[in-house]
Amino acid sequence: MIDNAPPPFFKRGLAPTARLAIFSGLALFLMVADGHFHYLNTLRNAFAIVINPLQHAMNAPVRLSAKVGDFFVAQGRLKSENADLKEQQLILTGKMLQFQDLQAENVQLRHLLGAIPRYAQHTTLAEILYSGRDPFARKIIVDRGSLHGVQPGQVVADNIGVIGQVTRVSPAVSEVTLITDKDQAVPVQNVRNGLRAVVFGSGEPGVLDMPYMSFSADLQPGDQLVTSGIDGLYPPGLPVAVISKVERNAAYLFAKISCTPSAGPDRQRQILILSALASAPPPLPPPPESPVKESHGKR
Repeated sequence: MIDNAPPPFFKRGLAPTARLAIFSGLALFLMVADGHFHYLNTLRNAFAIVINPLQHAMNAPVRLSAKVGDFFVAQGRLKSENADLKEQQLILTGKMLQFQDLQAENVQLRHLLGAIPRYAQHTTLAEILYSGRDPFARKIIVDRGSLHGVQPGQVVADNIGVIGQVTRVSPAVSEVTLITDKDQAVPVQNVRNGLRAVVFGSGEPGVLDMPYMSFSADLQPGDQLVTSGIDGLYPPGLPVAVISKVERNAAYLFAKISCTPSAGPDRQRQILILSALASAPPPLPPPPESPVKESHGKR
């Protein structure tokens, strides 16, 4: 006789409806028991201990991606802030340099204003624009010209002493030849002993020469030289230079004397242009008549 019953593998057991009813009742029972008597707390804590590492492991990629995103956002923000700070630093540095320049210019102007009472002539305040283009000449260009009353031959000085002389005038600007130029000569007088001499420009910045001085002349390094005023151009008593070197050689009649200018355009940008002296030097006496003409007249 053939057995038509299905094999044990294919046995279905209870019907699905019965299973649903059983499990639903079991769930309700566990919920009521846990709600009133807290029977499942221990089991819940045990499951939490087991599941907690799994939860952290599952959330690790999410946290890592969030941290990576925050890192790149922070890097971008820091770069932007760094660029802004560098720009602000450059702006503040430029303003600080401008402030220091204005402060130095203010000090120079105060010194010039304090030096004006020392000059008996009328003075014109001018500013140095640039140096002359000729590398072999010591000249500067200032922002005052004939429209401002500047004339060729006027003396240029600063709050310390003589700088040079106006040699060319345009309506708005003027050319000033410095005393260090080879074509310039200034009559001077030694403050210590009253000895008079003439200093000439050497053509080099910061160097003046005093040629044709006797080997035995009483001149020493450190002597102050001021304008003597005998030429009628430079007012007397203005500082010109300081003797820096005196070389005496018995083989030569003259001593080799070098001087350092007391003032100069390299120290400041503002200068004073002095008007011509009020009183001109007296005229030279007429030359004496020759003896030949006198004897001829007596005959």
